[in-house]
Amino acid sequence: MAGLAIKSAAAVPTKYGVVTGANKGIGFEICKQLASRGISVLLTARNRERGLDAVERLGMDNITFHELDVLDSASVHALAAYLNSQIGKLDILVNNAGANGITNSGPGKKTEYELAEECIQTNYYGTKRTIEGLLPLLHLSDSPRIVNVSSTMGTFGSNRDLEKLTVTEEGIDELLAEFLHDLKEGSLRARGWPTHWGAYCVSKAAVTQYTKLLAEKHPRMLINSVCPGWVNTDLSNHSGPSTPEEGASSPVNLALLPDGGPSGLFFH
Repeated sequence: MAGLAIKSAAAVPTKYGVVTGANKGIGFEICKQLASRGISVLLTARNRERGLDAVERLGMDNITFHELDVLDSASVHALAAYLNSQIGKLDILVNNAGANGITNSGPGKKTEYELAEECIQTNYYGTKRTIEGLLPLLHLSDSPRIVNVSSTMGTFGSNRDLEKLTVTEEGIDELLAEFLHDLKEGSLRARGWPTHWGAYCVSKAAVTQYTKLLAEKHPRMLINSVCPGWVNTDLSNHSGPSTPEEGASSPVNLALLPDGGPSGLFFH
């Protein structure tokens, strides 16, 4: 595992950031843009070989790699322990790791239900797990920032108003469980759920609402969610018109918000 170089006090960057799901696509570009702005970045990915290759391709002294699987609590705890021992704080967390709910991301053929469950576990619960694991380190920062990559696809019809149904984290849990139940029963359309990229839409709606709840709990932090647009990446099956560079710009701007900036909002 590549280590985060600790140099003399005068040479140490003042801010440290973690980007999840960063070995390719938008995450890769977020790392590049943050590092170019002087942030010392920990590029994370669940695949060690791909993560190290990404760091090598970037070729920037202030980007290093640490393995992270957002589905695994032990992996999150290992990252937190590493950051605590090497740096002692965290200034920026960009939760970019995601799944689209329609593409098999591993070996074997998954069912529609299994893909939907993986999508929700990655996009919502993976984001939540990572934040909870790294919050103690963020609290040690003078200006902590959390950016959750979400989507404008996380919207519902009039009978699925997320903000009214999920005013608590427990409400979000209940809504996601209800979606998976209705998917298994084959009743998504009848129950008013989105059917095109349904799990992705629901999981990202949950991320957006969770961001608002989290910002209320931690008023000293700037915590926002953002849609990077429809970007030409593996997640979009390369159907997006925007480049990863363009998609990364909004998350990066939110990660670098000045003190006193907005919090608890959704940006596009």
